[in-house]
Amino acid sequence: MRTGKGVEWAMHTLLNLAWLGGGEPVPTAQLAAGHDLSPSYLNKQLQQLVKAGLLESVPGARGGFRLARPLEAVSLLDVVVAVEGDEPLFTCAEIRRCGTIGERCPNAAFTRPCAVRTAMGRAETAWRKALAEQSLADVQASSDAHSADMATRVRQAFGVD
Repeated sequence: MRTGKGVEWAMHTLLNLAWLGGGEPVPTAQLAAGHDLSPSYLNKQLQQLVKAGLLESVPGARGGFRLARPLEAVSLLDVVVAVEGDEPLFTCAEIRRCGTIGERCPNAAFTRPCAVRTAMGRAETAWRKALAEQSLADVQASSDAHSADMATRVRQAFGVD
């Protein structure tokens, strides 16, 4: 299963806002510059995070974005759904009914759900469950364990320290 780079950008942005602390809004351009990202593309992700209730948008000259809720209340699934949407990853086209193979099968062969669709559904359910069970606070804690001074580095990059 593949997610777009917008999911990664969104997660890092949420983490950076948490490491910054203070709750002051940060402009898109500054958030983008922190990782040399395209401000216009990042802004699309930020707007999706606002719609999902993960960020707040503050208008005005001193405006920007800030966390709408603590990282403990944001699952990885929340971010994926905000950026990628909630559509199923697999759509069964019922090709088992098509072509010469489908023509040779009796109608009774199609009374049960497609085995491929069922298997893919189980896999997607497991993936979504794993994402839902991890919060961004868990990711932040893991990052902090690998680099204890990450918050300091982020604040310095944004000119806060």
